[in-house]
Amino acid sequence: MADEQSIVKVYFLNDDQQWEILGKGHVSAVYVERLQGICLLVRSEPNGIQILESKIDPDTPYQRRQGTLIVWSEAENHGMAMSFPDAASCYEIWKDICQVQGKDPSTDITHDPLVESEDETLDDVTDDVLELPNCELGKLDQIAHLVTSVLTSPLHKEKLALLVANEDFIKQLLQLFHTCEDLEDTEGLQNLHDIVKGMLFLNQASLLEILVSDKYIMDVVGCLEYDPALAQPKRHREFLTQKVKFKEVIPIIDQALLQKIHQTYRVQYIQDILFPIPSIFEENFLSTLTNFILLNKSDIVNMLQEDDEFLSTVFAQLRDKTTDDDTRRELLFFFKEFCAFSQTLHSANKNALLKTLTQLGILPALKIAMGINDLQIKSAATDIFTYLVEYSPSRVREFIIEDQESEGSILFINLVIEQIFCDTDPELGSAVHLMGVLRALLDPNNMVTASSHCERSEFLRFFCKHSMNNLIAPLLSTTSAYIRDKDNIVGSDENNKNCLNNYRTAQLLALILDLLSFCVQHHTYYMKKYILNKDLLRKVLILINSKHTFLILCAIRFMRRMIGLRDELLNRYIIKGNFFEPVVNALLENGTRYNMLNSAIVELFDYIRMENIKSLVAHIVEKFYATLKSIEYVQTFKGLKVKYEQEKELKNQLTKNLCSVLYSQVFCRGSSVLEEEEEEETSINENIKEEAVKSPPESDIEIQKTKENEDKVDLPSKTSCGDFKFTSCHSADAADETSNPNRTSVICLVDYSDDEEEEDETPPSKRPHLSP
Repeated sequence: MADEQSIVKVYFLNDDQQWEILGKGHVSAVYVERLQGICLLVRSEPNGIQILESKIDPDTPYQRRQGTLIVWSEAENHGMAMSFPDAASCYEIWKDICQVQGKDPSTDITHDPLVESEDETLDDVTDDVLELPNCELGKLDQIAHLVTSVLTSPLHKEKLALLVANEDFIKQLLQLFHTCEDLEDTEGLQNLHDIVKGMLFLNQASLLEILVSDKYIMDVVGCLEYDPALAQPKRHREFLTQKVKFKEVIPIIDQALLQKIHQTYRVQYIQDILFPIPSIFEENFLSTLTNFILLNKSDIVNMLQEDDEFLSTVFAQLRDKTTDDDTRRELLFFFKEFCAFSQTLHSANKNALLKTLTQLGILPALKIAMGINDLQIKSAATDIFTYLVEYSPSRVREFIIEDQESEGSILFINLVIEQIFCDTDPELGSAVHLMGVLRALLDPNNMVTASSHCERSEFLRFFCKHSMNNLIAPLLSTTSAYIRDKDNIVGSDENNKNCLNNYRTAQLLALILDLLSFCVQHHTYYMKKYILNKDLLRKVLILINSKHTFLILCAIRFMRRMIGLRDELLNRYIIKGNFFEPVVNALLENGTRYNMLNSAIVELFDYIRMENIKSLVAHIVEKFYATLKSIEYVQTFKGLKVKYEQEKELKNQLTKNLCSVLYSQVFCRGSSVLEEEEEEETSINENIKEEAVKSPPESDIEIQKTKENEDKVDLPSKTSCGDFKFTSCHSADAADETSNPNRTSVICLVDYSDDEEEEDETPPSKRPHLSP
């Protein structure tokens, strides 16, 4: 059994016979004692939950398809399938299955139901050599049986494709088609349907080229009309030859190009017949047909691009303002399809094509088209503009910036925004599409910084200055009539309530808010300035009055993006505007309903709690806690209160510590002054004793005293606490000086209220005590 576990996707066949994914995980083939056998076990990749436990029954038919798919049936109409990332991992599990059933792992089916059924089977299917019956009217059923029976085996498909991929066989087969139609042989026509469809499913390039050639393609389409599952045959040929009209706005002279265009359309039509809605397992069955169409589209684009005269004529008419609307419409339809075909080009070819189109003036031509009051013209121009943004948003941004130099005309980017607001679709399909295009232009991930200038900064500056007001115009007009006092949003008139409750208006405002939220997240600097200058959040929160929950959620999301920036300037703006009040009111009005609105608002407050945004926490608790404390099904608001109390206690503790530090500094200063005075007094007493032993002349003593007194007045000494001490002698205190020659005073450079006046009278140890 395989030790390594491969990652697979598990599918099951539902009641509508459609494949649905069951899960994704690691697969292994292990022995399960409970089931007494080897089982296929699939466990979920992230958490190890068991997705599948299927015992490998010796009698259950297993099939391996396309090298990466194993299909089997657990019970009647209960199909199962595992899709592997590569053929090697699929083969490892396939070997385990074949080992249990005693089969050769080189085969792709363990039990062929065709062989074991009561119906007669062809020995050629199981033999190494296939024999193709003669192409005769009586053997069409044998050919059909052979073609359909080999489709489960890649080896047999390849061998049969080599047998039928010759023009003689196909010519004879399609001649029989005309014979059956003439004879009205329904059974023969249905067999031909199965044969032609089976040959397309052989997925062989050389065979496909013969079948879709101009010589045989209409007969192939004719064979596909007679589907046995239909009561009446389809009229595909009538549709292609009579109802489909090929329009040439500009005549195409190149016949090879014309032939390629017609062939591509018809082959695309055949693909749509075979797979109107491709399933997940059939998408690769016609890979050759798909590649054929893609190559044809690339050839058509290249051939048109090389025809300089053709493209020049097209763009000359598109740029000409006098071109009539009908011609312009057809030209745009043609160019829209041309852009769709160019999606198949490689990146280098796309860049070359865009360079050519830019030189020919595609963007000025689109600007003219978007300014025309015709819905189809605007829609086609919008689709082409989308393709160009996908190709190279940088080139489009350059044109938008350069367009501001054109005088007397609306800016191109503002025409795009106007197109969003003029969408007539009730579901605003075009508006949603264009908002995505604007987001791509504003996406910083596809903005590059050039050596000469910063593209990102230049475009964002341009957009905020010239287009942001246009973008939010519906928001401003909808909220303009609401009554507001100095700080709060207090109400509205009935007309504007009706406007907010209009579904289309709400949809449009939601799109605008989504783009604004994107800009807040990715372009913080420019959006912060714009929000503060326009008082934008106040207008956005008016939308909470709408009855549409999705619009309220968009308004909450916008505020959440702002708070997520953790910018203190924006936080102060929110506090000053009292912008939490409408949010709290919305939460209270929602009541106990557990819905998206409740979750969004609670998440907003919970984010503030977890990130501990102090200013917002304090504002919410002081302003709204009395209202919110009754909400106990979440701990968010109690948590905010706890954060608030912790911060308050921390501030009190810091204040106490600061007072204690100040007290310590003052006490230390007083103590050191006292110590210095005591030291000086001791030193002077010792000097007096020495002088008593050896008395100097009286005159010298007086002179020395005079000099000491002068020095004490003029030369201050610095204390240990950083203050300056002056020692002086005053005539009024002569008697006191005789008894206490060491009298000193301390003068501080820092002003401590009016303590200087009391400093000489009060010892340092008895200064006023600063309570902490």
